[in-house]
Amino acid sequence: MAEEHNIPKVYDPASVEKKWYKYWEEHRYFHAEVEADKKPFSIVIPPPNITGQLHMGHALDNTLQDILIRWHRMMGDNTLWMPGYDHAGLATQIKVEEVLKKEEGKTRYDLGREEFIKRVWEWKDKYGDRIIEQLKSLGVSCDWEHKRFTMDEGCSQAVREVFVSLYEKGLIYQGSRITNWCVNCNTALSDIEVEHEDDAGNLWYVRYPVVGEMETYLTIATTRPETMLGDTAVAVNPEDPRYGHLVGKMLQLPLTERQIPIIADSYVDLEFGTGAVKITPAHDPNDFEMGMRHNLESIVVIGMDGYMTEEAGKFAGQERYECRKNLVHELQEKGYLVKIEEHNHAVGHCQRCRSVIEPLVSKQWFVKMEPLVKAAVDCVEDGRTQFVPERFTKTYTGWMENIRDWCISRQIWWGHRIPVWYCDACGEVIASRVDIDKCPKCGGAVHQDEDALDTWFSSALWPFSTMGWPEKTDLLKQFYPTSVLVTGYDIIFFWVARMLIMGMEFMKDIPFDKVFIHGLVRDSQGRKMSKSLGNGIDPLEVIEKYGADTLRFMLITGNTPGNDMRFYWERVEATRNFANKIWNASRFALMNMEGYDAEAKQAPYTLADQWILSRLQHTVKDVTELLGRFELGEAGRLIYDFIWSEVCDWYIELAKPRLYNKEDPEARATAQHVLAEVLTSAMKLLHPYMPFITEEIYQCLPHESNSIMIAPWPIVDERLFDDKAETGMTAIMESIKAIRNMRAEVNAAPGKKVPAILLVNAELREIVEANKNYINLMGSIDELIIDDIGAGKPENAMAAVIAGIEVYLPLAGLIDVEKETQRLNKELESMDKEIKRVTGKLNNAGFLAKAPADVVEKEKAKAEELSGKMEAVKERLTYLATLK
Repeated sequence: MAEEHNIPKVYDPASVEKKWYKYWEEHRYFHAEVEADKKPFSIVIPPPNITGQLHMGHALDNTLQDILIRWHRMMGDNTLWMPGYDHAGLATQIKVEEVLKKEEGKTRYDLGREEFIKRVWEWKDKYGDRIIEQLKSLGVSCDWEHKRFTMDEGCSQAVREVFVSLYEKGLIYQGSRITNWCVNCNTALSDIEVEHEDDAGNLWYVRYPVVGEMETYLTIATTRPETMLGDTAVAVNPEDPRYGHLVGKMLQLPLTERQIPIIADSYVDLEFGTGAVKITPAHDPNDFEMGMRHNLESIVVIGMDGYMTEEAGKFAGQERYECRKNLVHELQEKGYLVKIEEHNHAVGHCQRCRSVIEPLVSKQWFVKMEPLVKAAVDCVEDGRTQFVPERFTKTYTGWMENIRDWCISRQIWWGHRIPVWYCDACGEVIASRVDIDKCPKCGGAVHQDEDALDTWFSSALWPFSTMGWPEKTDLLKQFYPTSVLVTGYDIIFFWVARMLIMGMEFMKDIPFDKVFIHGLVRDSQGRKMSKSLGNGIDPLEVIEKYGADTLRFMLITGNTPGNDMRFYWERVEATRNFANKIWNASRFALMNMEGYDAEAKQAPYTLADQWILSRLQHTVKDVTELLGRFELGEAGRLIYDFIWSEVCDWYIELAKPRLYNKEDPEARATAQHVLAEVLTSAMKLLHPYMPFITEEIYQCLPHESNSIMIAPWPIVDERLFDDKAETGMTAIMESIKAIRNMRAEVNAAPGKKVPAILLVNAELREIVEANKNYINLMGSIDELIIDDIGAGKPENAMAAVIAGIEVYLPLAGLIDVEKETQRLNKELESMDKEIKRVTGKLNNAGFLAKAPADVVEKEKAKAEELSGKMEAVKERLTYLATLK
């Protein structure tokens, strides 16, 4: 039992948090060894990018995981939280290229691939662990001894194995197809790396002359006029009566010497624009598919650098938006432009650099998704993997039904290089699990593919690559499938879907039992936090000012599964107050633990003891059940209510007389014992949420383990459930609240003791009578009369009715009528002066003419409020007059 001075008067989160995190790491409490006889519980961390910095999304996501991990660790499970981080191919390459340009004025091409990759590894070694250290400041209890990196040797071996296996099965192929191309990053992107935003744009209506028919035109509407230089047809719907007679005829493509056919295709929307659609197979994914159906030529007029190609004729060499401007101008000059309409439409932007995406045909590597999807959908539909909340199941399966082949090649250097070699002599294409230096077919020289794999390819293998696959390790055997994946709804398609696909294909089993989805952390106005809005809040600053526990508890208790939450500084302050409340209550308890002996003889439990121990059992039961259902916010709220209201506001206050009474050692020992039991259990319940403050307090309380994080989770003792004690205590507490409210209503001095009368029903009479001292103590009552309901009601008394009890406070002696009348008359006089001032303003034409509208409204609201208050004071004075 620690001495009183070991818990300072004021809680200092900074020193406490550093001390205990170091202690936990030194004692390896986060580390998991395989214990086959124990129930496994495992989570793989959503790997943050090595370029990343802790933001509120990370703080929420990792706190949710840490709560589950700490809870299961205390439940006695063999618990593994596998940490690691992602190489973030494109993001990291961009970051290092920026440094290179700024410090040396060079590009990666100046260095060459080998030297550039060396520089990236150096950058990674210097800055890559930054976010790991930031995560530690949040208190996360990852098994850092198992830390993995998507490009470490083991994970890289897994990537090779998966690529070559899929290639050998014909599920990875190379082909020229239209892809999302970022002209700034100079690489292809998959569909889910493109963010569509509504942009204010235009619809340009352009006449295409029908060849051989004077003054006959087909008018098309386009949002991207520069692409018309690559048109190879115009399509109409075969059901459209306006254009049926024109199908098969040729059109003159404006500003060029080319002629293009009019074709019929049911894809064309009869309602959009004019119902006639220009087809540019090289620059639109839907046009590409239509071009395949109709065997149309594919003409690339926008290059990979965003400049027009030679195929663009006179516009060759112009930047794409410069070309648009010049082309529209010439269309107008030559009479082809009919009109321009404003038109908001969804435009794809690169997730990394925010540039507008250009759909381009290029040669890339793809994964055939259709053969892989079924198993990953079936395992969710049959419940082997469950989404929490369940509504996200539909989101997932709906997306999977419409999935396209995945473009996995990226025109970057940093990342897993595609393990394919080309023979310079015979042209053989070889996918290999190991590097090769000659062609296995002819012995000729080979060169490796220049591209790297999409970063999400390696992170799709995360649940099993981190545990040693393709080797059959003990770690895999014990902890795969993992128990739960915690992630935001914004990466269900980026990551969750791909892990399910790869897990089912290579492990023949699900990667996780549950997918626990959370929302985003938004600002107080509901906006997404972003650099452009300048509304981001740095969690490290919150931690520095308020402590990690405060941030963690605030984030979780404001959160319901799957929904976004708003960040309010007021809630941070309120949570800090909760931490202080816990600290002060614990400090009080410890100051009154002198001489505590768990074996000392004790007096029988009082009603307050029976009640708080019963409430503890209910709280343990309910919190455990809620955690099992992933309702972490609601579980946190129950813990908060139990500690703040029931333990601090009621039990400690009721126990004070016995704690102070050294003349009755048995009663004091009972109060000490119950308080120690309740506080220790409360700290255990709270520990997953607020690990630092709970460890500090636990170490000062009587405890059985070296650390609270390895202490056993509280177990419900059904013998301590006591409905009678809870009913009785609730009635007494409600009576006390009623007395306090009535006292406040008449401004009775807090220390002034007054008489009270309680009329109680038969079921409660005995228990209230036996524990009237609680009412005297907490209600400042000097004389308490308890009688049966139905007995005569006192006159001139304030009254309140609660379940089974009528509470009366005789006004005689409760207040000094004359003094209260004087006070209220003064208040009335003051309010009268103020209302005259405000009314004078509002009747002043000059004020109304010059003052801003919001100021006038404020004055009107003030006048209305004062009128209401005056009426209330007058009513009170009338009532007091009856008591004289």
